[in-house]
Amino acid sequence: MHLVSTPSADAQYASPLVRQLREDLALALRAAAHHGLSEGVCNHFSVMLPGTQDRYLINPRGLHWSEIGADDIVLIDVRGEVLAGRHRVEPTALFIHGAIHRITGHAVVLHVHSPYATALTLTVDRALDPTLSQNAMRFMNRLAVDSEYNGLALDDAEGERIARAMAGKDVAFLANHGVVVAGATIAHAYDDLYYLERACLHQVIAQSTGRPLAPVDAALAARVAAQVQSEREQSDLFFASLRRMLPAPAARL
Repeated sequence: MHLVSTPSADAQYASPLVRQLREDLALALRAAAHHGLSEGVCNHFSVMLPGTQDRYLINPRGLHWSEIGADDIVLIDVRGEVLAGRHRVEPTALFIHGAIHRITGHAVVLHVHSPYATALTLTVDRALDPTLSQNAMRFMNRLAVDSEYNGLALDDAEGERIARAMAGKDVAFLANHGVVVAGATIAHAYDDLYYLERACLHQVIAQSTGRPLAPVDAALAARVAAQVQSEREQSDLFFASLRRMLPAPAARL
């Protein structure tokens, strides 16, 4: 990975639109730390720059998500070159996020090893059952499963395989690994990530009782999913509340 700073990239990075995206991405990362979805300094959130097909913003290597502010976010291209920003980017982020943005066209890609969603990737079913809780039903017909684990994503082929496994879906459960949640906006993708983990929590707790589970009809689950997707104001309000709760950290040199 090479640092390639150009006047056009620097100007783009400083523009009001990109500044807002950097602030939103940093907020989503701090929220994930607040909600127990982060893991050390690993995993990544990214957003494609509007009007481009090869540039996206991503969190840097080596910072805990709770300490990330807008000025820590890095502008990078799909080849792994840092175009603007003051930090490095971890290699696996380049292969996973670059491939998903490029192949699926998703604007926002959130990848975590959150406890309960990851726990379900360790089961034979590999994923959440979207016919159980109301929170789970919002994901009916939106889930994909990448059933093969091949180690760390350190090459283009691994990232592209994960991206192809999403097959037009918004959420991918990665076997023995974690989850990817994608969306059109940072607020909507983060809302889905939060409720996905809640749904997985409920399922794990229910399964731990040893009692038979009681799913609803798939058609009802699909209707609930459509209801949630048709009205996303709640997602925007949730993200606005997080902005009030989790202000940006003090600037660092």
